[in-house]
Amino acid sequence: MRRLTAPLALTALLVAGALPLLAAPSRAAAWPADYVGRLQALALLQTFNSDLLSHDSATLTLERWCGDRGLASPARVTAQRQTEVDKPASADTRQLLGVGPDEPVRYRRVRLSCGAHVLSEADNWYVPARLTPEMNRALDTSDVAFGRAVQALHFQRHTLSADLLWSPLPKGWENAPAGRPSGEPQLAIPPQVLQHRAVLTLPDATPFSHVVETYTSEVLAFPAPAR
Repeated sequence: MRRLTAPLALTALLVAGALPLLAAPSRAAAWPADYVGRLQALALLQTFNSDLLSHDSATLTLERWCGDRGLASPARVTAQRQTEVDKPASADTRQLLGVGPDEPVRYRRVRLSCGAHVLSEADNWYVPARLTPEMNRALDTSDVAFGRAVQALHFQRHTLSADLLWSPLPKGWENAPAGRPSGEPQLAIPPQVLQHRAVLTLPDATPFSHVVETYTSEVLAFPAPAR
């Protein structure tokens, strides 16, 4: 996995000068595979990543991203629980949460969607004893997004890692002639593009959730910016 290393100055320049406000979404939208298209895709991924890193709630960040880019109207993120999946908390997760081997830790896996777009899949291990009974009931019996369910805790998010799973610019791009580095007319964007690992804490710094969020190519499911 590659770390996000593109200069923020480049991102800001591209966003300000080459990325106008985007309009109607299209799941089949084609991103050009030339250098301009690749740089635009990279700038948007960097912008998306920065937005996630600078806010505590990934759910609310996804709603803003969805609304600003017209992916759905209304731009509301919904969660779909995948109840058939179960992953017991590992020793590392229990250490991050500050709990012993016998203390209950629940697991919840959801897909977060905005309209028809599945934007992320999240694995979440949390300590039910550190939530209110109402929060636990909502998490157990509904598809509410975790961030929305526990919003009243005024939690803080501490990112452990942020990894770019796909780079629009191929290895050695800086030494290649201008054009289409892949020889293809359109970018082939893989299903997963970004992954975050984070711990959520209460205002007194007590950890209560360990989350691994994997963001999909649907975060770029809108037409490439006009040249």
